[in-house]
Amino acid sequence: MSKQKISMFWIKLLSIAIPIAVAVLLGLPTKLDLGDWVYTLPHVIGVINTLTAICLVLAIVAIKRKKVDLHKKFNSAAFVLGAIFLLCYVTYHASAESTSFGGDDTTKYIYYFFLLTHIVLSIGVVPLVLLAFYYALNEMIDKHKKIVKFTFPIWLYVSVTGVIVYLMISPYYVH
Repeated sequence: MSKQKISMFWIKLLSIAIPIAVAVLLGLPTKLDLGDWVYTLPHVIGVINTLTAICLVLAIVAIKRKKVDLHKKFNSAAFVLGAIFLLCYVTYHASAESTSFGGDDTTKYIYYFFLLTHIVLSIGVVPLVLLAFYYALNEMIDKHKKIVKFTFPIWLYVSVTGVIVYLMISPYYVH
């Protein structure tokens, strides 16, 4: 099997496995007892989403200025932040009950709009990000450019709405 076929297999597998693993961990009938420290994770996640959005914007600015190495560094940082986010998110939701939003009706509709679009697009952006990185790392720049036209705005939206959702739900955290 060629290197490209193996890579595409892993991209497809991760694109399916990550959302399934998150759903399973979110739906655990009994939460894991990891201690009270996990209640700091939503705040860490908010910071991670903020930093990811900043990295993505700086990456696009860098490439527009033809600073390819800087573009790579900011995108790599965003990718690493995404992996750390996933670990924090899964750890938190595997060990803490979900927080209910307590705002009024109008605010609740806004919150749920951002939350639902954030969740749906976060699932869809995983294969796009993995493909964009694969193409870039393998110097398939034409394919990279084509896919990032979709990947960048979706990934940025997911990061920014992650911050918005965090800011809207944070007053209702119990701990």
